[in-house]
Amino acid sequence: MRDINEIAEVDGEIRDLSAPLDHFPFSKGIAQWIDKHNRYSTSEAELLAAGMATSDASLKTAFTAKDLHERRRAQKAIFYKLPGRPVIKWCYMMFVRGAVLDGSAGVMYATLQSIYEYFIEVKRREMLRRREGQGL
Repeated sequence: MRDINEIAEVDGEIRDLSAPLDHFPFSKGIAQWIDKHNRYSTSEAELLAAGMATSDASLKTAFTAKDLHERRRAQKAIFYKLPGRPVIKWCYMMFVRGAVLDGSAGVMYATLQSIYEYFIEVKRREMLRRREGQGL
């Protein structure tokens, strides 16, 4: 079970919003964003270290699953298996998602996202070393 980006199970009608739902991830300041993502990266690292985050890694599912959540889970599992994830995330955010077009704010956001991926990987490695009784 994921503690981050959970999937809601709704018992009832689901409707579309008639207007955009604004999300302000930096409304409480950068320190709060970093604190929150430090906690999130620990949870993600725990899933990775336990092998739970990559168990659904299937290219077929990642591209052809009818269910959006199933497809997204498979895509994330594949992403977690890639070497150099922080750099890949930075390039993806900058050039595929267009952060480069947002100037310094886009560069900063893409960099923060890649640092988040780096935190996950460093923490995963630390957890595995501790399990094996090795020093940090």
